[in-house]
Amino acid sequence: MDDQIIIQHYWDRNEIALTETSEKYGSYCSSIAENIVNNAEDAQECVNDTYLKVWNEIPPQWPKVFQAFLGKIVRNLAYDCYRRKNAEKRGGGQICAVFDELAECLPDKSAEIECERKELSLALNSFLLELPERNRKIMVMRYWYADSIKTIALTMNMTENSVVAVLNRLRQKLQKYLNERGFRL
Repeated sequence: MDDQIIIQHYWDRNEIALTETSEKYGSYCSSIAENIVNNAEDAQECVNDTYLKVWNEIPPQWPKVFQAFLGKIVRNLAYDCYRRKNAEKRGGGQICAVFDELAECLPDKSAEIECERKELSLALNSFLLELPERNRKIMVMRYWYADSIKTIALTMNMTENSVVAVLNRLRQKLQKYLNERGFRL
């Protein structure tokens, strides 16, 4: 079913919207959540919470890109779940690695977060748009979808060492890019 029709079902408060969303985007949402929370039950809970949140947000919103709208919601819910589950126990895992890798590139928490967040978002989008498609995909897979190095290597037909090297170079470029635009790192 076309996304605009699904959104119209939400707008009309027709519960078929939930079924259609699940059929079309269920595995997409599950994949994002599982990459972040690393637990099938927690991931399913995040996906279900996503459907509820989408139900509550449409209307009044009419998403321009429904898949991205869903992806952002499930990703944020999964990060919240991950933080809740790991608040007391700090350990390894994919998300810790992702945050650690990006920590040196992003402004510190003492920065005027609310004001800079919008500017940072625009700068990150500009940076991504300037990258060659392959590098953009690698960055998005790692830092948006939290895919493992192994998954990226398989998807992009690269070795894991090559992926790590590309990510290192891209983080260095990102750090320089943000420094040049006045972001404190």
